[in-house]
Amino acid sequence: MPPILQRLQQATKMMSRRKILLLVLGCSTLSLLIHQGAQLSWYPKLFPLSCPPLRDSPPRPKHMTVAFLKTHKTAGTTVQNILFRFAERHNLTVALPHPSCEHQFCYPRNFSAHFVHPATRPPHVLASHLRFNRAELARLMPPGTVYVTILREPAAMFESLFSYYNQYCPAFRRVPNASLEAFLRAPEAYYRAGEHFAMFAHNTLAYDLGGDNERSPRDDDAYLAGLIRQVEEVFSLVMIAEYFDESLVLLRRLLAWDLDDVLYAKLNARAASSRLAAIPAALGRAARAWNALDAGLYDHFNATFWRRVARVGRACVEREARELREARERLLRRCFGAQPVLRPATQIRTKQLQPWQPSRKVDIMGYDLPSGGAGPATEACLKLAMPEVQYSNYLLRKQKRRGGVRARPEPVLDNPPPRPIRALPRAPQVH
Repeated sequence: MPPILQRLQQATKMMSRRKILLLVLGCSTLSLLIHQGAQLSWYPKLFPLSCPPLRDSPPRPKHMTVAFLKTHKTAGTTVQNILFRFAERHNLTVALPHPSCEHQFCYPRNFSAHFVHPATRPPHVLASHLRFNRAELARLMPPGTVYVTILREPAAMFESLFSYYNQYCPAFRRVPNASLEAFLRAPEAYYRAGEHFAMFAHNTLAYDLGGDNERSPRDDDAYLAGLIRQVEEVFSLVMIAEYFDESLVLLRRLLAWDLDDVLYAKLNARAASSRLAAIPAALGRAARAWNALDAGLYDHFNATFWRRVARVGRACVEREARELREARERLLRRCFGAQPVLRPATQIRTKQLQPWQPSRKVDIMGYDLPSGGAGPATEACLKLAMPEVQYSNYLLRKQKRRGGVRARPEPVLDNPPPRPIRALPRAPQVH
């Protein structure tokens, strides 16, 4: 067949598929419930055509072994919920903490495989709080595991930490009137290195990543560079909280997942009355100066994030992110009513959806189910908005009933896992 006829045939097929897509979007089957672990399907399977893979890349099966380093106050609870739901749908084992560790892996201690409940070993997925320990995670997770994490702009993150942990961190409790401004004017007057929960008051990102949060790049540039290099050697993707939807697009492409797999409801969000509406510029500069190691990490990985977006194609990523937001809104309306709103815990009737409250001074919001719901669709909506503590407890009970005996997934030698960041080619400069 002449090339021009081949192109015409391809164009005709594309038009036909788009007509089918419009027909599906325009009818009630968009809300079809697919009972695969009570998954709600909000996308036709033609959706990935909007951002096709490279022509020389054959289709990959979904990657099933993921370790997510859940950093503090970075939207990590929402990512964790995505991973928990994916694991349930595919009958995967989720590593969960031993009860003596509560719902974190004995944080702030360095992670040890001994902190993992025996009924949840060997795991496919890990997503609960821990302090990164490369050797211990390698001992726990199967070969081929993909490592991902998420960072947040340090000033916004520190404001959230100060509010959330105000009653737990001694450095914060010493501050008169719980004033963030007072703390940042003279942090050394309140901060004591080595105190319990001191890591919440200084370079928390660096600490979570296994680094020394007392080091300062102003005194030792080489330490920051070395920490960045260690992160890049292990993690295949460092997401950015300020660009959450774009991060999920990169995540789902990294793991060869559908966009259905990364739909979400925002979890562990503070009420407006519990946070600053905007961080003044001077306060932001002071927060970054005090958390200079975190600022250096964030600035580096924010830059590498956008280089990665450029390699995929910025227009492609933005288009997928927009479609993700639109489908998410449809999902929230379907689950939580025509005008879904985050509610204070006292207004949430469904006990499984009542978020934990860190103190009387901080209100953590959540969603509630409409009355009268039942069946697989209600269960899927329940899991979508289930807080970390309840979901972790549920999964632990479920996996204990299952017996906890799972074979380790074998690595697929002809389909190697995505490489760490350090191994990725450097992108050309974008002007």
